[in-house]
Amino acid sequence: MLTLLKIRNLALVDELAWELGSGLISVTGETGAGKSVIVGALKMILGERADKGLIRTGEDTCTIESVFDLKDASEINAILEEGGLEACEDTQIIIRRSIGTTANRQFINDSPVTLTLLKKVGERLVDLHGPHDHQSLLSQERQLAMLDAFAGTEPTLAEYRAAFRSWREKSQELEEIQNASDASEQELELLRYQLDEIGSAKLTEADGDELQDRYHRSSNSTRLVELAAQSVSALTDDDGILSRVSDLQRLVRDLEKYDPSISEKLGSLETASIELQDLEATLTDYAEELDIDPSEAASIEERVNLVESLKRKYGPTIVDVISRETAIADRLDNIDNRSEKIEALTAALAESRKELEAIAKKLSAARKKTAPKLAKDIASQLKELGFKQSSFEVELSTVKEPTLHGLESCNFLFGPNPGEPLHPLRQIASSGEISRVMLAVK
Repeated sequence: MLTLLKIRNLALVDELAWELGSGLISVTGETGAGKSVIVGALKMILGERADKGLIRTGEDTCTIESVFDLKDASEINAILEEGGLEACEDTQIIIRRSIGTTANRQFINDSPVTLTLLKKVGERLVDLHGPHDHQSLLSQERQLAMLDAFAGTEPTLAEYRAAFRSWREKSQELEEIQNASDASEQELELLRYQLDEIGSAKLTEADGDELQDRYHRSSNSTRLVELAAQSVSALTDDDGILSRVSDLQRLVRDLEKYDPSISEKLGSLETASIELQDLEATLTDYAEELDIDPSEAASIEERVNLVESLKRKYGPTIVDVISRETAIADRLDNIDNRSEKIEALTAALAESRKELEAIAKKLSAARKKTAPKLAKDIASQLKELGFKQSSFEVELSTVKEPTLHGLESCNFLFGPNPGEPLHPLRQIASSGEISRVMLAVK
């Protein structure tokens, strides 16, 4: 259910935040009141292309945001995961579009998405009925989803999709290893050189900021020692801070002889004296640590130069260089051991395909059993909606290769008049007929 629609700077709408309740909702108003703007905003949320001419005069950007509460997020999550996005954490999905004078952007749960993916998701969220509007009833994937919902096969479909993703991953891995056999001798030589160059450096993440800090200290050690020594002198000289604090302590002790009550108020002086002595010891230790051997400083500088060179070639960061080393090693391993890997993956792929087909057969059996009943029930409803002699069938066709949706496609076939052959609904139905068929389906 659509629970919130927010519009800002769209056509004549300055700002609108509309929270929708449950039940039937009707939007009424005179011509020009803005009813079509609300419907247009909803269309754009569902993936319709936007024209910058829709932006309110005097503004640079218009935004539309919607919140949908989903009873079951599995179908939407499957589309999001297929598009490389994270699944919804709960049963709520937030869609936002920003239309600007220079660029348009769209987001699902704050993640940027393509308009194509948004349209795919939108087709699962809302049914719009009217001339030339997008209607999910005409989508074969949506028709199949309706059949699955009617048959109650969602758990089997979820199991099938998990097996499908596993099978597809193995297929891609096998394809990559098979393509590795096309590597030329020149490429192999380059890969081995790169692996040796990175590997010989024995890089760790400590070669990042930590190494840079050591280099900075070693290259400025003379100045750092000088500053540390000056700081110690400022504390310990005859007229230094510690000496002055000692003088202050003697004065305070004399003061306490005449007024003992003041001792509680001057306790921080003892604390300050102790902390200053600790500071002097810390600075002394720091100066001793900075006494870097020239050979050690040269070694650090050499290491920095090596790391920077590798980052320029394989970076830009240490983590990237280390990841590149792993990728090159995997590539060489696939090339050097491709026969064994191909054999193992081929066997694993065959087993994965067998498991996939076993689940697909269960799914197909349930669909084939339910399709005639769904067609009969829809046809019965259509008679109540004025199609007294219409015909309706749910046709399942086997596909050559497994898809995310199973081993078959679905077609709703419709014949509004007696004696006419049935055709796919999307080819023959008028907008009025589609509206009535959708009502029958619902």
